Amino acid sequence: MSHAMGVARARPAAVVDAPRNRKLDQWVCYWSIPLFYTAFGLIFVVMAGVMPPQSPTASTEEIVAYLARPYLGSGIALLSLTLGLASLSSGVIVVQMRRMAGVGAVLPYAYLAALAVAGVPGCLFPAFMFAAGAFRPEYDARIQVMLYDLGFLSFVGSLGCFIVQYLVFALAIFLDRRAIFPRWLGYLTIWALVTELVAVPVWFTRTGAFAWDGLLAFWLGTALFVGWEFCMCVCLYRAIKNQPLDELA
Repeated sequence: MSHAMGVARARPAAVVDAPRNRKLDQWVCYWSIPLFYTAFGLIFVVMAGVMPPQSPTASTEEIVAYLARPYLGSGIALLSLTLGLASLSSGVIVVQMRRMAGVGAVLPYAYLAALAVAGVPGCLFPAFMFAAGAFRPEYDARIQVMLYDLGFLSFVGSLGCFIVQYLVFALAIFLDRRAIFPRWLGYLTIWALVTELVAVPVWFTRTGAFAWDGLLAFWLGTALFVGWEFCMCVCLYRAIKNQPLDELA
């Protein structure tokens, strides 16, 4: 009888000690990343047509027609329900950054705060501008043009928060003595930071490579971001997988 009770008591401990269950929260947050970006692509590219950006020199008639797209409003409404998934990826990255040696306690939370701030001007604000135009077709055409300009300027021109995010992450990698993330990812992050600086002219020009739909201001940064995000996912997977279980106590 006592032996059976001992076995029953031992089972929960065995379950808790299982490697998969000890990291279950991290894996749930990790696999939210492809889920979020799949939803983001369907909403911003297919439904809303926000990516690639529309032209900064579009005529009033073209702008009104864009804001009248059939699925623009519903796409933005769906975004408001799924954007919170982005916070899960930020959380698991911060968990791995806190494992770094020589980094200190500030940089991981600075990274988290930078992304939290960036989500407002870089995603929510432009989405709400487009949604306002889509759900209020009775607005004067000049108001529609203003919503259009505000939306795309905020979407492509919210640079400072992402510059800080990249800078903090790269600095943490270079200071880390445990090599939680490889140093080459730090150098790639610096290049991603540079593309944000290259996009600064979107606030001053409406045509050419530096406009908000231009080759350098938008396409270069987007291409490098996609590559950086893929590399980040690979390195994050390895960091979670290689994390010793005794760190989870």
